Amino acid sequence: MNEYIYPVVLGVIVGTLTRIYMLRTDYRQYPTYLHGKIIHIALGFIAAGLGSVAIPSIMEEDFTAITFLTVAASQFREVRNMERNTLTELDSYEMVPRGRTYIEGIAIAFESRNYLVMFTSLITTLFYLLFNLWVAIIAAAIAVVLSKVMMSGGKLSDIVEIKYVKPHFDGAGLYVDNIYIMNIGLPERQEEILKYGMGFILVPKNFNVNTTIANLGQRQAILHDVSTALGVVTDSGAPALVPLAKRDLDDGRVGVFILPQERTVEKAIKVIGGVPTLENAIKMPKEMHVPK
Repeated sequence: MNEYIYPVVLGVIVGTLTRIYMLRTDYRQYPTYLHGKIIHIALGFIAAGLGSVAIPSIMEEDFTAITFLTVAASQFREVRNMERNTLTELDSYEMVPRGRTYIEGIAIAFESRNYLVMFTSLITTLFYLLFNLWVAIIAAAIAVVLSKVMMSGGKLSDIVEIKYVKPHFDGAGLYVDNIYIMNIGLPERQEEILKYGMGFILVPKNFNVNTTIANLGQRQAILHDVSTALGVVTDSGAPALVPLAKRDLDDGRVGVFILPQERTVEKAIKVIGGVPTLENAIKMPKEMHVPK
């Protein structure tokens, strides 16, 4: 029997299990259960196979086999395109859309997780061949933990303080604290908004955060996640009953106005705090080197 069979099989198993471990359908229902998961598990299996055979190919000096890794990279870029196209098509039918920035972040995450699977499989096979089964299992466990850490990004609660503020009207203007949200002239609509609406103020913890939460994609992600987790009191053709997030131009705070079906302040704060910080929205203006 070929000496590489057991290391490769172990690498494929560990890599596939890693992809299953990283694949989670949450309250946003994405990836969908069951068919969406099957696609990503199958791609994870392929990535695990490619990562597992890389080390044996090098040891056998079959360097042409390594070119398959470049082919895999191009294929996994198609995974990003698939996710982007699918979510973009679905977004037009959402009551509160995700927004393009959020969609791009999800697409990048699905592509990168296949590379993490390849890394885990490669490490497992390498340590099996260099040492033994038990060392390979330990190395695989460490690689899985590292993959999980690298998969999880930041949350909004890490960069802002979230405060509940009851929305109010000043004439026809709707305000959350002193932040203007929109203009509502009909008294009936004003009553509905005061009945169903909730307001929250996001206070940035440092100056860099100002540009992050000012990003329109980041604000849309907040509105989408809250509306998905808590429901939303709106329907098509009701522009007055639309969740919005607006900035205070003086200090960079963001006022979030939502119309949730479940109006629990603690739960809403927890959901807003759990919104992922989108990589494409992160800016570091303080890192800019400006001559004095």
